[in-house]
Formats: sequence, structure tokens, C-alpha cells
Amino acid sequence: MKPVLDENGRLIPREDYRLSTLNCGGEDFAVACMRSNLRYEKNQRREDVKSHHYIISFDPRDGPDNGLTVDRAQALGEQFCKEHFPGHQALVCTHPDGHNHSGNIHVHIVINSLRIEEVPFLPYMDRPADTKAGCKHRCTDAALSAG
Repeated sequence: MKPVLDENGRLIPREDYRLSTLNCGGEDFAVACMRSNLRYEKNQRREDVKSHHYIISFDPRDGPDNGLTVDRAQALGEQFCKEHFPGHQALVCTHPDGHNHSGNIHVHIVINSLRIEEVPFLPYMDRPADTKAGCKHRCTDAALSAG
């Protein structure tokens, strides 16, 4: 979680990353989330949980041993997001290692805590609100162990 900085302490943009959004209707992720939050009158207070950030970190050996690339990891991250966070607006960003050059690829998934579409009841869900548009994501033990 350490930012990569130049000699003047300014952030250095990553050179090799992939970025995509899901369920944002062609809008910027932040703008799409703000519109949805206003529509459902959610996430308006400072203390509201507005997003959830999940990280999939692959073993450095997955590249040479299994042919994992940044593009393949991005596709896997998007697929994971569609399966495990249906109905949520999402930002999926994949990059190779960070400041320590360990060689492992990371997929960052950030979802709007608000679900914008009704979804089918999934095995890790335990209440009807977990499927409804306008309701919030719950990070439960069952949801974390699904998959």
C-alpha cells in the first residue's frame, strides 16, 4: 500500500495497468456512483460506507508457471466481479507488482456499496435485501469465503 514517488515526493503513475468499469453506463465510476447514490438516497452522510475495496493478489510464480499476464488477470478480475458483486457498479484495476518488485500481479476491485440492479439470490446471501436494487452490500464471512 506504499505509493511510488519520484525524488520530489510526487506520485509516479504506473506504466503497466488495466482499468475498466462495470455497470457504469459509460460514465466515470465516481460520477456513476454519485448518480446512483442520489437516485436511491443512499451514501449521503459522511459516516456511510460508500465503497468496498477487494484485492486479488496472485502468486509471483503464476506468470512463469501458469502463463498469467496482466491482461488475463484483468479478465479474471472482471469475471470475479460479475459473479460475486452482481448489480454493483465497479472499478477493476490490474497492475503488476508495486514498489518492492516482487513480481506478483494484483487486481483491485472497488464496488459502490449500493446495488443498482436486482440480482438472483446467491448461496452466500442470507436475507432478501441482499438481492434488491437500492440496498447495500454486506461484507459477510459467507460472502468472503464464496468462490
